Amino acid sequence: MPETAQTEKPRALRPRDAATLILVQRDGAKPRVLMGKRHEAHKFMPGKYVFPGGRVDAADCRVAPARPLDAAVTGKLVSQMRGKPSLNRAQGLGMAAVRETFEEVGYVIGAAGAAPVSRSPAWTQFHQTGHGADLSGLKLLARAITPPGRPRRFDTRFFVADAGVISNPDKPVVPETDELLTPHWVTIDQARQLDLPWITGQILKRLEALLERPDGLTCQHDCSFQFMRGKNWQYVTL
Repeated sequence: MPETAQTEKPRALRPRDAATLILVQRDGAKPRVLMGKRHEAHKFMPGKYVFPGGRVDAADCRVAPARPLDAAVTGKLVSQMRGKPSLNRAQGLGMAAVRETFEEVGYVIGAAGAAPVSRSPAWTQFHQTGHGADLSGLKLLARAITPPGRPRRFDTRFFVADAGVISNPDKPVVPETDELLTPHWVTIDQARQLDLPWITGQILKRLEALLERPDGLTCQHDCSFQFMRGKNWQYVTL
């Protein structure tokens, strides 16, 4: 084999669009967030505690929500979007966050009423609850791209919403997946004691600072965009 072939570095995986939803419960002395432990069999972040979320599916960009994202949130999603920026892709990110939350913990983030027909099994099940996806309560907290060299790479948008957006808080649908084991509500201090991915700890730190502000987190707040360039971690404000 030629020497150049032996020393050639493997091509870095291209990050895939993904979305996460951080639900915040304010029914006690301190805010709580919903987290779950990833199954130990997963190749990506096994055994780590994370928020509900996952990659964007094609159907997420095709199914129409009952209520769209706030215009300010959409604008930040489109800003510095990889590839060809589009409002459709931005909406798909919000839809992915809602769908993944439904699939992993059984919560419906939706508005009651007629829902569009979809060939997607996940969206069909969601719509059978009598709701269409409601993206209006989602705020954008942060964006982060998994560094090169990892077994999976994602360009993840971290959305935040008050737990009041949940349509079925007392009767979650039983998930058909075991991707998140025993999801439960924890304070940020309790979350810090869990086995967290590094980026999740960074996101919690930013969330805590915003929740302490009098105006809390709004759709107009700046979004932190974090990614690796060379050997350095970069921070950009969207």
